[in-house]
Amino acid sequence: MSSKIETTEGAASEFVTAVIGGQLFGLPISRVQDVFMPERVTRVPLSSAEIAGVLNLRGRIVTVIDMRARLGLARADDGKPPMAVGVDLRGESYGLLIDQIGEVLRLPEASREENPVNLDPRMAKFAGGVHRLDGQLMVVLDVDRVLEILPKAAIAA
Repeated sequence: MSSKIETTEGAASEFVTAVIGGQLFGLPISRVQDVFMPERVTRVPLSSAEIAGVLNLRGRIVTVIDMRARLGLARADDGKPPMAVGVDLRGESYGLLIDQIGEVLRLPEASREENPVNLDPRMAKFAGGVHRLDGQLMVVLDVDRVLEILPKAAIAA
């Protein structure tokens, strides 16, 4: 399933929106496999802080990535349980811990901009551009970048 759609106005992309540390992110819908509440996450000894642990999701072992830690943000202290977005990279399943899941947005490809020079560098290294929405900036999360630069030992966990 492709995230790009041809409309009469031109190409459009669909994104699943998520909030991490108060910032709106968009994940290409073609990369999202699941949205779930992570339960029984098992810590992996000696793994980096970015690896929240592993869990069993419908018979699959899923490595859970703490996106707040990945982005260099402080832990959430609002008491709300995190959500997770299931993604895949080369046959391996991952769950990205987020603060809140949003809606699916269809946005014209023409409105996508390069990363602004003033975008927080912690976010910029995982961003594949931005969309300016009504008074808010949606950072397009590049799932490959989020997963590719994990320490090799963390991926092997």
